[in-house]
Amino acid sequence: MKKDISFTPVTGIYVTIARRINELDQPEWNVYLINRNQTLITNVFVTSRGYSGDDVKKKEEQQRTSTLRHYFTEIEAGQSVVVEPIMPDVFHLNNEYWVSYYVDNQIFDKKFIFVPESIVEENLVPIEELGLDGVLHE
Repeated sequence: MKKDISFTPVTGIYVTIARRINELDQPEWNVYLINRNQTLITNVFVTSRGYSGDDVKKKEEQQRTSTLRHYFTEIEAGQSVVVEPIMPDVFHLNNEYWVSYYVDNQIFDKKFIFVPESIVEENLVPIEELGLDGVLHE
């Protein structure tokens, strides 16, 4: 039962939305999952979706993106993976990434939410592992 499951806090796992300038001098945005732990994580499952906030009263004004699911067999200690590309057209939405993974036989689970308009130039910081600037969520 649920009471028998140990919910250990997630540490060392980050989701970032980072910008890269392509060969046409245009920005390209990608979502990355970073493992800053000293251990391998396995069976990594990431569910992503975008949705408008609770402040939208009328059902016809609410916006939703498709729900996407991504699976990675393992992510080594200190490594990162590209989860998916993301378009600036959805930066005005809540962008949610629900990450589940295992360390040995222990399951870990955390939801990362980039709130509307948080993916802006003023919030970009250097992401060492990627050599890019991005918005880092821990």
